[in-house]
Amino acid sequence: MRKLKIAFACDHAGFELKEELINYCNLVNYTIKDFGSFSNESVDYPSFAHPLARAIETGEFDFGVSICGSGNGVNMVVNKYKKIR
Repeated sequence: MRKLKIAFACDHAGFELKEELINYCNLVNYTIKDFGSFSNESVDYPSFAHPLARAIETGEFDFGVSICGSGNGVNMVVNKYKKIR
C-alpha cells in the first residue's frame, strides 16, 4: 500500500495547529514535509505558501494543508496555482 504524502505550510498564527496536525500524521505514518513557519513569531507567509503549492502542483505530494490566522492570506496565495483548492 502506498504511503500518503502530505505537505504543510502556515503563517505564525497557524503554527501551533500545524504542529499538532504534523504530530498526528507522524503517528499514522504518513510522509510529511513541513514548509514552515517554524515558530509563532511574525513571518512573511508567502515564503512558505508558494513552495507548498508548487510541491502539490508538481505531484511531489498528494495533499497540502495551509493554515493561517485569518483563513484568507495563505489560502489566497496557494489558490493561484493549478490543482490547488
